[in-house]
Amino acid sequence: MPDPRPAPIPASLDRRSVPHHVGVVMDGNGRWATRRGLARTEGHEAGEIALVDTAYGALAVGVKVLTVYAFSTENWRRPVDEVRYLMNFNRGLLERRQHELHAEGVRITFSGRRDWRVPRGVLSRMDDAAELTRHNRVMTLNIAFNYGGRAEIVDAVKRLVDDHVPASKVDEKSIRERLYHPELPDPDLVVRTSGEFRTSNFLLWEMAYSELVFTEVLWPDFRREDLYDAIEQFQRRERRFGGLDS
Repeated sequence: MPDPRPAPIPASLDRRSVPHHVGVVMDGNGRWATRRGLARTEGHEAGEIALVDTAYGALAVGVKVLTVYAFSTENWRRPVDEVRYLMNFNRGLLERRQHELHAEGVRITFSGRRDWRVPRGVLSRMDDAAELTRHNRVMTLNIAFNYGGRAEIVDAVKRLVDDHVPASKVDEKSIRERLYHPELPDPDLVVRTSGEFRTSNFLLWEMAYSELVFTEVLWPDFRREDLYDAIEQFQRRERRFGGLDS
């Protein structure tokens, strides 16, 4: 459950111009644990609290899509024990939270490759969560799992080939239609935690015009007030999409 006494929405946050879609690169679990003399896995456990509180904060303020980077295609390079833990942890996370989120009207979707590396038990839990929540419309929680931005573009190109689309017909629209979730709008805002200044292969196609906010906060310490701060930074910026204001 979320914090029973959550941080209030700041009066300075304009509820009329909340970003429709927010992406989050949830980074810093390992460093958070190491600084406390804990196992890296305990950092991942603490990250669950941050995820749930951030999701409830997004709901409270009116965000319609929240995409979180849960497991990347590069994360398979981590030690075998940590990867195994993350697979079991993410399966357990869905078991613990899907009904709670369903009750709040949250639709759960997934972006990423469903390949042989992902255990069947994890895929089954993903399918259960997606099926349970598929009619919900209050907010979409899109979980990027076994996801890579380059992999998504490669997979879209493969679908173009499979669909026998001639080169003369290949354009941005035809590629976008073959992304993992073409029905979702591009993120207006992408937040990266832990003080790193890179996108790490996250939503490469979709974030072409996203506003980026980087924070020093390690993911397990991230809460809805940090989300609100990022949204206020977003609201102070001028978005021109490559053009000029008249």
